[in-house]
Amino acid sequence: MAKKYCDIENLKYILNEVHDFSSLLKLEHFADHDAEAIDTFLDSVKDFSDKELYPCFTEMDSPPAHYKDGKIIVHPQVGTVMKQGGEMGLINATFPYESNGLQMPLTAFTAAHYIMDAANNHLPGYLGLTMGATELIIHFASDELKNTYVEKMGSGQWGGTMCLTEPQAGSSLSDIVTSATPTENGHYKIKGQKIFISAGDHEYADNFVHLVLARIEGAPAGTKGISLFVVPKKRPESDGSLTPNDVITAGDFQKMGQKGYCTTHLMFGENDDCEGYLVGNPHQGLRYMFLMMNGARIGVGRGAAAIAEAAYQASLQYANERPQGRKITNTGKKDPTSKQNLIIKHADVRRMLLMQKSVAEGSLSLVLKAAKLADLYNFTKDEKEKEHHKLLLEILIPLVKTYPSEMGLQSASNGLQVLGGYGFCSEYVLQQYYRDLRIFSIYEGTTGIQSLDLLGRKVVMNGGEALRILAAEIMNTMKAASDYDELRPYAGKLGEKLQLVQKVIEHLAQYAMKGDFERYTADATVFMEMFGHVVMSWLWLEMATFSKEALVKGDTKHAPEFHESKIHTMKYYFKYELAKTTSQAEVLMDAASLTIASDKEIFA
Repeated sequence: MAKKYCDIENLKYILNEVHDFSSLLKLEHFADHDAEAIDTFLDSVKDFSDKELYPCFTEMDSPPAHYKDGKIIVHPQVGTVMKQGGEMGLINATFPYESNGLQMPLTAFTAAHYIMDAANNHLPGYLGLTMGATELIIHFASDELKNTYVEKMGSGQWGGTMCLTEPQAGSSLSDIVTSATPTENGHYKIKGQKIFISAGDHEYADNFVHLVLARIEGAPAGTKGISLFVVPKKRPESDGSLTPNDVITAGDFQKMGQKGYCTTHLMFGENDDCEGYLVGNPHQGLRYMFLMMNGARIGVGRGAAAIAEAAYQASLQYANERPQGRKITNTGKKDPTSKQNLIIKHADVRRMLLMQKSVAEGSLSLVLKAAKLADLYNFTKDEKEKEHHKLLLEILIPLVKTYPSEMGLQSASNGLQVLGGYGFCSEYVLQQYYRDLRIFSIYEGTTGIQSLDLLGRKVVMNGGEALRILAAEIMNTMKAASDYDELRPYAGKLGEKLQLVQKVIEHLAQYAMKGDFERYTADATVFMEMFGHVVMSWLWLEMATFSKEALVKGDTKHAPEFHESKIHTMKYYFKYELAKTTSQAEVLMDAASLTIASDKEIFA
């Protein structure tokens, strides 16, 4: 494995300087925190990751988590991370004080989990799923349920999961059939199956608390009839004991990546003795679940960005150590007697490394921007500012989840190519990063679903207000960049691409105005790709502007090479990645409709 899995200096630069993290601490909710303490917290997470996560990363790939004799067998380090992670606040840090939390900004928590994801992406999910399930209980459940579950889940003593997907339904949650039958005792009898349940069972938690979507008898059809239930693996009794609750682990899914992060098949109520406890009001389950979805999608983008970073660091180390080939002389030939070059000297290798760097660091900036917007939206008191942050977050969320996942995979693929034949060998870690990354474009709504959300909902929401707010933010960055001669041409180029996005939207809107919504969204994924390149160029121009200003002022926090690297990477992104939007716009404005189903059979 590489000597370094993430660049902590870069993380802190993007967090503290580019995104001005300390400004969040002026909000009343976060008043007890200071920037120095958060910095120390991140250092402690890095130390924890160095010692407890990174050393076992490749071990967790083989043997994988697996099902045996009715149990899920996972790597013993899961127990260490659940216990120590709970003690360090890596589950409950963002919870309010009254829920045994630390009231830490999600932005700082995201930075901390990014470090862990880069070190070993198999382990943080055990903490993250428990956090998400606990949050649902804190926000929507009764005081009785909070008192029963929150403390033990927040400490890592009990695990938590989200149970949405069923064998026959997949992403179509309106088709779930897990049932909930009311009883005279106030609870419900739960019966059904859930699949692809991450961290659904293992021996290193005393209990598991499943947040289950189910349909109460007589509920309306579709998503309007779905309710949310707390369904523990073991029922807590009044004397503190735990009684089996008819929740059966039926198996574990064997996967191409993230093999140390178990994915289970759960069965509820096979013996008609599974008790579930309603969260909030009946038929509101999907609404409750989706109110937490922005945080979940930020988490997916964070994980993908972190793996892309780890893959970049491994590729960079290899390129700096591997000698191969020789420099071409002025005659156009190579001198076979000269010393071999390190491959980092070769232009094509440098192109691939720059692609990796631009995607990894740009994705981190995108994720941290979204996390900060979530903090601002949740805890700003001014209603006008709150609405501004909400709309900007909403239009970015599909991209936050998708860009690091899709481009991160391409980035890791470039890393494999940097290693050549060795990249395809299990002896080298790049192939594991590539396999682990593949699932992230599927987690929490596939790329196709996110793209439909972006073009079909977010672009047009509030009469296009979210898009206008984003455009204004981009133009503010362009204005700041234009103060510097070196950056002014790039600000101009970004302005041209922003106009191109508007032209594409106006073209597609013609179909929507005619009621042809299927045609309007048919190429939503292509639009996502185009939109992603424009937004990422904005974030890189923002970073380059901060670095240019730091160079002009003689910044001593970072070496000049650090800032020059940011500016150079921005230039790479504009030349090699932003340029792709021209062909993407051509596809989006082409009149031919080739993917919409018709009576004509094309897959003959």
